[in-house]
Formats: sequence, C-alpha cells, structure tokens
Amino acid sequence: MVVIFVMLLQGLLLQAQGAKVIQGVTPKIIKKTAQATTTDWPVLTTYDAHHLAKISMPIGGIGTGTVSLGGRGNLQDWEIMNTAAKGYIPTSEKLRYIGPFFALFTQTADGKKDSRVLEGPLDYSLYEGAFGSTAVNHGFPRFETCTFKAAYPFGQVLLSDKKVPLTVRIKAFNPFIPGDAKASGIPIAVITYELTNTTDKAVFASVCANMPNFIGEDGSVREPIGRGSALIPVGAKKNKNVFRNGKNAQGIFMSSDGVDKNAVAWGTMALSTSSNEKVSYRTSWSEEVWGNSRLDFWDDYSTDGRLENREHNGEDRPMASMAVEVSVPANSTREVSFYISWHFPNRETWTPAEDGLSDMLTNYYSTQYKDAWDVVEKTMPQVPNLESKTKEFVTAFVNSDLPNVVKEAALNNTSTLRTQTCFRTADGNFYGWEGTSDTKGVCHGNCTHVWNYDQATPFLFGELARSMREIEFAHATDDKGMMSFRVNLPLERANEFGRPAADGQLGAIMKMYRDWQLSGDNELLKKLWPKVKKTMEFCWIKGGWDANKDGVMDGCQHNTMDVQYFGPNPQMGIWYLGALRAAEKMATFSGDKQFAKTCNSLFEKGSQWMDKNLFNGEYYIHIIQPPKSREEIAAPLLKGLESKDLENPAYQLGKGCLVDQLVGQFMAHICDLGYLTKEEHVKTALNSIMKYNLRDDSSSGFNNMRSYVLGDEKSLVMASYPGERPLFPFPYFTEAMTGFEYTASIGMMYEGQTEQGLSNIKNIRDRYDGLKRNPFNEAECGNNYARAMASWGAVIALSGFNYSAVEKSIAFTATPGTYFWSNGSAWGVCKIDKESVELSVQEGALELKRFSLKDSNAIKFKETLKIKAEETVVLNLR
Repeated sequence: MVVIFVMLLQGLLLQAQGAKVIQGVTPKIIKKTAQATTTDWPVLTTYDAHHLAKISMPIGGIGTGTVSLGGRGNLQDWEIMNTAAKGYIPTSEKLRYIGPFFALFTQTADGKKDSRVLEGPLDYSLYEGAFGSTAVNHGFPRFETCTFKAAYPFGQVLLSDKKVPLTVRIKAFNPFIPGDAKASGIPIAVITYELTNTTDKAVFASVCANMPNFIGEDGSVREPIGRGSALIPVGAKKNKNVFRNGKNAQGIFMSSDGVDKNAVAWGTMALSTSSNEKVSYRTSWSEEVWGNSRLDFWDDYSTDGRLENREHNGEDRPMASMAVEVSVPANSTREVSFYISWHFPNRETWTPAEDGLSDMLTNYYSTQYKDAWDVVEKTMPQVPNLESKTKEFVTAFVNSDLPNVVKEAALNNTSTLRTQTCFRTADGNFYGWEGTSDTKGVCHGNCTHVWNYDQATPFLFGELARSMREIEFAHATDDKGMMSFRVNLPLERANEFGRPAADGQLGAIMKMYRDWQLSGDNELLKKLWPKVKKTMEFCWIKGGWDANKDGVMDGCQHNTMDVQYFGPNPQMGIWYLGALRAAEKMATFSGDKQFAKTCNSLFEKGSQWMDKNLFNGEYYIHIIQPPKSREEIAAPLLKGLESKDLENPAYQLGKGCLVDQLVGQFMAHICDLGYLTKEEHVKTALNSIMKYNLRDDSSSGFNNMRSYVLGDEKSLVMASYPGERPLFPFPYFTEAMTGFEYTASIGMMYEGQTEQGLSNIKNIRDRYDGLKRNPFNEAECGNNYARAMASWGAVIALSGFNYSAVEKSIAFTATPGTYFWSNGSAWGVCKIDKESVELSVQEGALELKRFSLKDSNAIKFKETLKIKAEETVVLNLR
C-alpha cells in the first residue's frame, strides 16, 4: 500500500461557486505496508429457513451462462447451453428422479457412519405430486437445518444436523472483478465444502459430486414422460464420460459422440477437483431398473465413502460421480473444492435470416479455451488470486456506508450480466436481451430504451458498455441518423430492424457522453461523433420528433412503454433535453461550435417551454396532440403503430402522474449535466410521485396487466390519474416494475429526498426476499431483466460520485462516510471525515487534476496526480 499525503497549505485559495478551490497542490508519496485481510467471505444478507424456497443465485461468467445455487444448497436452473432454462435440472435416469447433487459420508472414531445429500430440507411446495414428490433427488436423506448467506457473487449455505458429526458450509462463487471482464467471464462454478469438526476426535469424511452428462439437452425442449404429464428435456445422444488426471486438476471430462457439432447444445463439460486430492469415481451408474441404479450407488457410497466404477450402461446421459476423501481433525476445519466448467461455442443469432437459414454466432469465451477441461486447467491455479480480488471488491462494497437495501439491490442485480440475458460474440462485443422467458431470450437487440437504465455495466465494466455504444452508432444507425432500437445479428444486418425509439435514441446520446467521460476514450468519440451528430439531427427531419426545431418533442414518439406518444410529454421531452446538453458538450470538444450553439439554443427554449406548459403545479403532464394525417409522420416513425385511430390515439399518458417522468433528469445527474428543467419543479414532481403512485397495499388496487406486486406488498405504480384519465392509457399504467421504481427512487436521492427513495427500494427488496421471489432475479418482461440494473445508480447518487477521465476530475458527497467508487476500469474507496479525505485505488489507476466534494472544497493539483493500484491519497481539508 502506498499513501500519498497532499498538504493543502501550499495551495492558493480562490472562491468558486461558493466553495474553496485550492490550486497548485503538489503530492508527496510515502510507502505504507498493506494490512492483512480476513479469510472469511463478506456477508450482506442472511436468509433464514423460511426464506430459502425461491433463492437461485447464478454462478458463471459474463456471457457464459450460469448454473444457480439454490437456497437449500442444491444446484438448479442449468442455463449453460446458450439459452434460458429456468427450473431445468438435468437428470440421468429413465424416470428422471436423479440430477446433480453432492453427498457427505462420515465415519467417527467409534465406527458410526452417516450418509446424506449436502442440502437442507425440501420446501413443502415440493411434497405433493401425482407420483409423489416433484423434487429431483427427493429420496435422499438431508440435513435438518439450513441458512443462506449472500454478498453476490458469494453464496454460502450453512448446514447442520445433530446426527452428523460435522457442520458444513457450502461456498459457491465465480470471479467478479470490476474493470476485468475477462476474469469475470470464465465459464466455471467454484463450489467448496467446508467441513468443521467440533468433537474431540478426528472424523473421516468423503464428499461426493454427482452430475449427469446432459450435453445436447439445453432445457428448452421438453416432451411428456411416462404415465404422468411431466415434461422432460430431450437432445442428449451417445454422451461419454472419461476420467482424467491432469497437471492441475483431476476429474471427469464429458463429451458427446452423437450430438451435432454445429448444434447450440453441443460442447463439453467437466466435473473436477484438485489433482492433489484422494479420489474415487464412477463414469457411469448401473443400469436403471426399478430404482436399482440409485440403490446400487447409495449402497456403494454409504459403505465406506468410496466409489467403485461401473461399466457404461448404454444411457445417452451417463452419470458421473467423484468422491474426495478427507480426514477432519478434532476441533478443526477442512475444505474440499469442486469445479464445474463448460464450453458451448455455438450460439444461434437472435434474428435468423428470412430465408430460413440459421445464422450461427460464436461465444467469446469459447475462443479463450479449447474445451471445458482447458477451462479448469487454466483457471484452477488462478482461483486463489481471483477469489482474493473478488473478495476485496465485495468486502469494500459491503463495508461502505450505504444502506443495506441499496447495496443489496445494486449487487444482486449485477448477476444479470452472468445470465442468459447477456452474451459476448467472438469479436468481444457485448449484447443483451431485455430479459428471458423460462426457455429463451425475450425482446432481442440491445434494446436501447431498456438498456438506457443500466448503470451497472458502464460503472463496473466500461469495456463492455463502450462496445454497446459502438454497436449503436457505428452499426445500428443509418446515414440519416435513424438508430434501430433493436440490433439484428450478425452485425452486417445490424440496421435491418429499421425502427427508432425516441427515448432509446436520445438516451444513447447521453450514454455515449457518460461512457466517454468515464473512459476518456477520445478516439472512440472522434470515430463515432459523426453518427452521434446524425442521431441528434434525426430529431429535426420532416415529420420527425421535433420537426420545427423549437426544442420540444411533439411528433410520433415510440418509447419503452411499447407505444407511441403524440404530443409533448415529460418522459421523451426530458430525454431530449439531456441529449441536447450532452451533444452540445461533445460538439464543443469535437470543435463543432455551430452545432454546439444549435443544441444549446434548442435546450434553452425546450426547457423553458416544458416548465411553462407541462408542469401543472404538481408534476409534468402529457399534452396529447394527434397528427392531422399519416402523411405528417416521417416514414421511419410509422412502423408498428399500435394506435390505429390517429385522430384519437389510444395508449397515451395524458394527464397522468408518470413514475418515469424524470428519467432524463436521472440520467443527467448520473452524467453530471445539471438540471434540465427547474430544480424546484423536479423536487415537487418527485414528491407527487410518492403522493399519487405509492400503493401501500396492492390487494386493494386493480391491475389490468401483469402482476409483479401482490397482496400487501408495496410499490410505485407506473402511472396514477389524480384527474382525467384517457379511456385506454398506455398498457402498463397499473403495473409496478422495479427498474422504473429504482429510477424514481434514485431521482429522489439526488434531490435530498433520501428517506422516500430508500423506502421505495426497501419495498422492492421486501418483495424479493427468498420466500416470495428470487432475490437474484428481478423480472419485468422476462427473468433477469436488464432495466433493474438501474439500481446501481443509487450507489452513485448517495456517494455523490462523479468522474471524468476527460477533465481528469473526481467528486464525492461532502457527507462523512466510507464510499465505494468505480468508473468501469478502476475501483477503490473514498473515506471522508470533517478534516480529511482518503482516496484509495484498489485496482486500475487514476489520473487527476481536480478533486472536489459537493458544495465544499475543491483541489486543483499543480501537476497531474497519478494514483496506481494499492495507493492512497490523503487530503487535509482543514
């Protein structure tokens, strides 16, 4: 650790905006020894036995798919073969009773033996079925008590049973390191079983991993089985298991001789452990007849904790088993680690060609490894370091002085990056559906108006966010400035969708500004600026969104409500103002002074007009202005009109109080672009959202669409109508969706209405509590919905964090506390008290010319201050 002390007495005090600016500071570097860190994993949330049933924590790399750790310690939702597969648990036997599981055998010094699966009790909902319990692996004994602890990506399951001489802690994770997309994109799940002996004599133990070779079965295609109505996956063919003993790992390599090598479910898997462990194994179970294969396995394993191999029984899905032996001394702890790795290179494009050809893509991660065995051989030596770096990040984040609900919402929703909502192609580009159904992606194309809300990707993995900007402007935008709000693949067909979204296109301009500021990538701005300018000019085409160039959006505006608004409204209008301000700044930097002047003029006129005409004293409304005819609407905006009667268009907001009316201002605060309309109106509108849109009891409110909130749960509904309501408002007006709730709540935090904002986020997390819903899956139009990653914005708002690599400046709140920060390529912690600031860089590097606290001291350095990893700057504020 290096500490840089900055003495402010060398500075010159100047007044600037009511704060002191200290100029000409020169740093002095002093080395300091780093402090040792604890070996324990950080914990943010603990779920008791009554809040486990819905927990399913994704483990896997960015763009690789995941397997999920269930609340009782089971593995479920096997989504590693390029498609969603919620609820899918691969099985081996004909009747599909047995799936992946881990078991524990113990023998005490007096010879007492015990065998059981390493899971807690089954939830009561799994007890009943036409042929008994519906749970996979239901027939095995299990532990009597269970608790789940999490600080994503770390999941821990604590198991105990008075009949078992050991207590067990299951520890599962995948590397997750801000700024390092490669290390965070490894197709592997690391699962460690920590065995603790609290007795005064040693205990012999064996931990057995069991997993079927289900290559070819991605969980998306299912058919009826037997006498019941249950559906089973299909697709495996001539799969084979081979035991390998490599340089770093030993275990079972899984491949297939029968699955088409061009299929999306073709690839390899591996179940392994360290090459130093004492193991026994099976590459197949015995043939299944009336449960005999299960009985044969259990009799074999529970005799002595060791396995005898069986000849391949002809199954297409042979079961693989591997037992690791360990002696646990008295009053001591021992660990056994397993690694599940996978390699499925072929991905089907989300937009197959019209001629029926299925355009195939290649996963980026598969270009980094030869097969699943290569994954584990390369990764295993790095695991201690990858775990340490991940732990450093999560510990710093968890220990920051932010409310737990904010940390939980932000951290848990980053899991979406690992799910089948997201993927990377061979060229490294990053893509995302809006979300997924249980078996496939939903709403393709990096949908601009949904991904507008995501703040986790740019602030944690800037490289991935910038690839999305390049796709939007360099590929999805035509020569006239029309940006397809869904991108087709392969990239040669990126603009085929041919339909713009007003909020999506304008938000993309603001995202371009944000990501340029965070990265300082002037070359990327130079490359994309011509198209950025064109997308701004597209607003002014004949029949467009602001055809008369008065700074007000009033044309046919398709938007994230999946409809078109006609006439000026706050949602599109404030996005427009934010885009104008961002474009002005980018134009100025690019030397395009005339365009900057145009954007500034339109911004000033539009802002004044909206405050005067749309603010009704409580909130901003929508003035519906139907077009005189279809001929008034520019051709690209005519595609997919939901309202057929343009003289009296349906699906409008009208005079409603919209939860999302200030989304453009939310983004402007994130980008440090200032207020887009009057500050007092912004504050009043947010108070009105709390007044009119908060439902304290959802059982009393009518909802004509999807229900994401039920019973006595609390939420912010999409729109309320204190006054006149259109006969048919936009479709989702009675729903409540977390991404929109986060946006409004974070807006409140920026306006000092922190208590209100926090109460809304608490309401969300109370709904995703493990009992009613999965804490790692906030759904909207699909599972693991991208918009919920707006939640990271609360971290930015409460820390007051703003960083510009362009201006080499960084800023925080003046409120004392410890704050985590990240800019997409570096991360660290800032500790603030009344007299000093400690700014540390844990990973990456910073170059600073200016440091400031909100409404307080600002420091300008005499020379650019360069802070490298594990260095700290101490600023004396006296």
